[in-house]
Amino acid sequence: MSGLVVVDKQADWPASLPGVDVVTATEYLTEDNYTRRRGMRVYNLCRSFAYQSNGYYVSLLAGARDHRPLPEITTIQDLKLADSTRLFNDELERLIKKSLARLSSEVFELNVYFGEASSRRHQALARALFNLFPSPLLKARFSCRNKEWKLSAIAPMALGEVPESQHPFIFETAAAHFKRRHHSGRRRTPARYDLAILTNAEEQDAPSDSKALRKFEKAAKALGFSVDFLDKTDYGVVAEYDALFIRETTAVNHHTYRFSRRAAREGLVVVDDPLSILRCTNKVFLAQLLARHRIATPKTMLIHRGNIDSVGAELGFPCVLKQPDSAFSKGVVKVDDETELKQQVRELLERSDLIVGQAFEPTEYDWRIGVLDGEPLYACRYYMAPEHWQIVKRSDKTGASKWGQHETLDVSQVPPTVLDVAVRSSRAIGNGLYGVDLKQVGNRCKVIEVNDNPSLDADVEDQFLGDELYHRIMSYFLARLEARVSESRRK
Repeated sequence: MSGLVVVDKQADWPASLPGVDVVTATEYLTEDNYTRRRGMRVYNLCRSFAYQSNGYYVSLLAGARDHRPLPEITTIQDLKLADSTRLFNDELERLIKKSLARLSSEVFELNVYFGEASSRRHQALARALFNLFPSPLLKARFSCRNKEWKLSAIAPMALGEVPESQHPFIFETAAAHFKRRHHSGRRRTPARYDLAILTNAEEQDAPSDSKALRKFEKAAKALGFSVDFLDKTDYGVVAEYDALFIRETTAVNHHTYRFSRRAAREGLVVVDDPLSILRCTNKVFLAQLLARHRIATPKTMLIHRGNIDSVGAELGFPCVLKQPDSAFSKGVVKVDDETELKQQVRELLERSDLIVGQAFEPTEYDWRIGVLDGEPLYACRYYMAPEHWQIVKRSDKTGASKWGQHETLDVSQVPPTVLDVAVRSSRAIGNGLYGVDLKQVGNRCKVIEVNDNPSLDADVEDQFLGDELYHRIMSYFLARLEARVSESRRK
């Protein structure tokens, strides 16, 4: 995807940046060449975004032309709303307080250039503002009353408003912004599509280890993708990509969901898509969904404050209690008697008005069937951790994890009933990438849960398929993107 800087006059942007063309707003709005081209990034640096001005129309028509404008027309409108401060969050308030704490004045203005501030002290605040309102140039005004700083105004900044002394800095930040989109070095051929992979280097139980991430990158590049690894600070640039692959544990009240939601809204191919995150990360929803589709599970009930006394009689002991948004065996407890049950239920109900209870059905291992686009992809047996009832045992003191053994098989070696139940379960969620956990007792197969963000670690889930596992997943992204291009051409 090529880049285009749009300005009112060519002289407004004298810098020459690799891979980026500079055109005037008049040229962009009127010349057929820009009407016909698809998949362009448009950096709108016009001097005004007033309603029906050239700057306004550049972002408006970029959306109509299937280009990726920055800022988008919705961002321009959001910045004009008098109540836009309702979009602010606690994290931004914390950053404002920290960034401006030492100032003695009553008013402070911060210029944000491509998500950067000229002062390192205000860098985190600048990035947060850019993430809220992705726009190349922003001016934020803060006021201090009763020793408390508040954001009083924020607006797109005209290129002409940038102090001349800061011109070198703005060109430098722009160059860094454009370069980071292609940081992997010079390519022999242009990339067909741009893929972003969202990761968290500090996550203890990330869904993919560093070796697996490198394999994903290699497979994607072999198919013609350019690849960038993003973290949670990169929300403001998501719309500049064609596809987003989330390799960080997902949750609804979390930046992973916000990334997914924005990517889907902007038309990216995204895994995990926001609907899958909503459905899979809540075990209350999964319990109801699997019941509606008549998919077997261990005996399950929804627990609330009104039925605590009936849980033991209904499920028997021991039984398992699950926090609705638990992940990686966290928030899942086994209780052995009525006293322990009531204590744990009350603690879990402090965080959610509904929790899930299930009969305990011990097995030597759990099946994990990876399903991609409604078809089996890989199959693993995860054995229980030593002297534990789950596949992972966590230390209450240190938080350290001890995992059981694993065995990866060809899907053709998996009992047909296991594959059938796994596929039906995943299709009830969507057509993305899922990991279905099941218990098999004889010919009976029961679903424990469906994961939207399954583990894909090197030398574990790829033990049978090898590099082909990564190739198939990246091929899914490519097929979806190619289908969209074909559909666009037919229209």
